[in-house]
Amino acid sequence: MTANLSHFAINADDVYESKTFYEKVLGWRFSAWGPPGFFKIHTGSDGEPGVDGALQQRRELVDGRPTLGLECTFAVDDVDATALSVRDAGGTILMERFTIAGVGHLIFFADPAGNPIGAMQYDDQAG
Repeated sequence: MTANLSHFAINADDVYESKTFYEKVLGWRFSAWGPPGFFKIHTGSDGEPGVDGALQQRRELVDGRPTLGLECTFAVDDVDATALSVRDAGGTILMERFTIAGVGHLIFFADPAGNPIGAMQYDDQAG
């Protein structure tokens, strides 16, 4: 299966300042979801919703290196098989399988160039 981009995240030191910025510059809409200071990003209209996004407090997927730029997650059929493929192809697992209730199973890995990438096995029955 070819994995399609399914989600992106923007990490910010001041989430509320960034929210205002993207509302003004790109016309995005935001809705609070999950922990305080975490927002779902709505990049399109109801008819053309675009790619799901999140605005969240800056974090470090790679120890000692704050995440800059967009954090991309790709939809996969089997996150465990993807983790094996990452290791076999010379990548590194940054975050082992993590389940988000009602969403699915997520890993983060680094490609050989050190870029952090997410892989999500969507499963609305995940608990």
